[in-house]
Amino acid sequence: MLKLTDDGAKITLQGQPSTTDTGLFWFGFALLVGAVAVALAMSLLPVRWSIGALALLIIGSFFFNRQRQQHKKAMTGVISNGILWVRAGELVHDNQGKREHIHLLDSDKITLTSEQLAIMDVDDKRKYHISGFDNIQEAKATKAILQGQALTKRHVNIKMSSD
Repeated sequence: MLKLTDDGAKITLQGQPSTTDTGLFWFGFALLVGAVAVALAMSLLPVRWSIGALALLIIGSFFFNRQRQQHKKAMTGVISNGILWVRAGELVHDNQGKREHIHLLDSDKITLTSEQLAIMDVDDKRKYHISGFDNIQEAKATKAILQGQALTKRHVNIKMSSD
């Protein structure tokens, strides 16, 4: 939902939270089950087998942390829900009480693809990907405001007929 303010707009994004991390969840769950299995192995099996099981758990933990860091890096700059305060050259993303202030540079490029905005730097690397707009007009308005264009409210005449 788009609401114009004195110096920009307030937009409520309706995107769905990312569900691409389910594989990471299951890998973490398997790691937890592995930890329980290692604890059992340490109490029931010979010492060499217990050390081997513990080594496998440590290697699994290393890969899990590496995958988690890669996922975290891939999700930076993805905005799909929350409230977006848009002003010329500036965004404030409020998502469940966490506020992120984003200042755009003059060299940043803003591209509109269907109902999504992509903000790229000089080297065409993605800085931000914004989705979750209600319609394409909201995305167009956001792009226009970020580029410094002023939007005005239109006056609408409403005619009511009585039956």
